[in-house]
Amino acid sequence: MRSKYSPWYRNKMESNKQWKEGSRISALIVDDDAMIRKIHKAMLERLFNMDAKTVNDGKEAVELYRCGANFDIIFMDKEMPIMDGHEATKELRGMGVKSLIVGITTRADGKDTEEFLGAGSNYCFEKPLDRTKVEQVLQDHPHFTT
Repeated sequence: MRSKYSPWYRNKMESNKQWKEGSRISALIVDDDAMIRKIHKAMLERLFNMDAKTVNDGKEAVELYRCGANFDIIFMDKEMPIMDGHEATKELRGMGVKSLIVGITTRADGKDTEEFLGAGSNYCFEKPLDRTKVEQVLQDHPHFTT
């Protein structure tokens, strides 16, 4: 019987098998835009079977960690009220947080990228977050696929 998926997609499904059958990767989405939070959460849960939680700003992310929460990956928006992404990243790193932090910005020009990476972010991507960007992060870190 022929599969309804292309050979490329079947190979991708096989390579992502461990994300679906093993322990789930936990992700925190930090963004002040409710629609972006909803889109990113749906993508991470549906395409990567991640356990995703959302918060509205950097301060909420920091408070979650102070209360004992822990996530494998944090997807952090740059521009937010109360505490922006690079400030939250800097504070999280100062607290000893080892989670991967992926900076997300509307303009991944030199300045935003430099601020995020300087604060301790592992990556900085331009919005929108998409499958290719998430796959790059996961493929660069073998502990997510073993």
